[in-house]
Amino acid sequence: MIKTNSVRHFHKHLANQTLVLVIKNLPFDAHPPPSPPSHPPWTNDAVTEVLRSISRYTLQSPRSIGRQNSFRHRTPLRQRNLNDEHRKLRNNTLLLGPAAHRDTHKAHLGPLKALEFFRWVEARFAFAHSETTCRELASLLARANLTKPLWNFLKHCGHVTTATVTCVITLLGEEGLADEALLTFHRMRQFRCNPDTQSYNTLIHALCRVGKFDKARYLLQQMELPGFRCPPDTFTYTILISAYCRHGMLTACRKATRRRIYEAGRLFRLMLFKKLLPDVVTYNALIDGCCKTGRVERAIELFADMKKRGVVPNRVTYGCFVRYYSVVNEIDKGVDMLRDMQRLGHGVPSSSLYTPIIHALCEAGRVVEAWWFLVEMVNGGSVPREYTYKLVCDALCAAGEGGLLEDDDGLHKRIMDGIWKRYRQVMKVKPIMGRRGYPEMEEQV
Repeated sequence: MIKTNSVRHFHKHLANQTLVLVIKNLPFDAHPPPSPPSHPPWTNDAVTEVLRSISRYTLQSPRSIGRQNSFRHRTPLRQRNLNDEHRKLRNNTLLLGPAAHRDTHKAHLGPLKALEFFRWVEARFAFAHSETTCRELASLLARANLTKPLWNFLKHCGHVTTATVTCVITLLGEEGLADEALLTFHRMRQFRCNPDTQSYNTLIHALCRVGKFDKARYLLQQMELPGFRCPPDTFTYTILISAYCRHGMLTACRKATRRRIYEAGRLFRLMLFKKLLPDVVTYNALIDGCCKTGRVERAIELFADMKKRGVVPNRVTYGCFVRYYSVVNEIDKGVDMLRDMQRLGHGVPSSSLYTPIIHALCEAGRVVEAWWFLVEMVNGGSVPREYTYKLVCDALCAAGEGGLLEDDDGLHKRIMDGIWKRYRQVMKVKPIMGRRGYPEMEEQV
């Protein structure tokens, strides 16, 4: 264990030294790295750590500093035009989107130094690159939106596999470059790779993110051909169903919304016809789409069908019904869904379930019940939003129930500490307490 930690620290030290040379734009032979006894100077882990450090320093957006740790990747809703972005950068015109929040000097310097380091470590130390190092450099070029150098590197690199190209397609899709991801997929034969089902699923997901449903459906039709070597699986249909239900709410046209929800239902029936068992994610996507379009009867049928097939619902499933019943002012039914989830042990309720109920109770004038739901949420380990706590406090004072706000068990302090901790995770702010004790945030100088 001690030896492993020492090697890890040495790799981190190498990455920091190399990053200094990248920042100063110096040749890599300016300061040769020291090598500890019984360890070669460069290994696969060391080269991978250096490439990741260059990517983090040069390609990370300034607005992502201080962000919350999450598994979600928010992507543009439209296909990006790289030629138009370059033209706007040259003309100093207004540029919107992900490219507007990136340092152009660092974004240009990072890939150049990464390619220079990749060739230098191979020529200087006779280092034999592996699939891991090639994948890391390809990922860096994909994040830098350099498609032509990326394709040239993948074409002449001898360690490219299907998993590497799939990773590149995923990164291009996250950057909003679905057309470039499609071109990369079609070039897999040039890279001496054969696509698999995961490659198709990744590409379909990238196309659905930017609303290119026609191309995604065409790929699905190819996979459904008899004898095709990459048949669709549960994830293929789940990706399309989730995209249709999520993007169905982004248009103000009711006809387009109904058409997309209908297409999601058709894919679900086709999935069952092919003897593919839907999972909880598939059911959650359909139930959420039906609840948001007011088809709660169909959502209840899907909820009963998933329990009949042995698929256990989770917190997301119940949250769809709770939000719907809170919007249509059927609060008691939403509370019943919350209690059923607690009774059956299908999940632990969080603020995403309590908040709609609390807001609906305050709008209906049932402020005392809203307060006890707030107390239950805090005792369960969740922290309410500042607006939710302020809404309940104002409603209690307006209804003459201000005596419930007496801080006997430290509830007010726990809520304030939780709100302040959440603010501190995102940005450096200084709380200024208002008249009733909830904070009014101000940036710290």
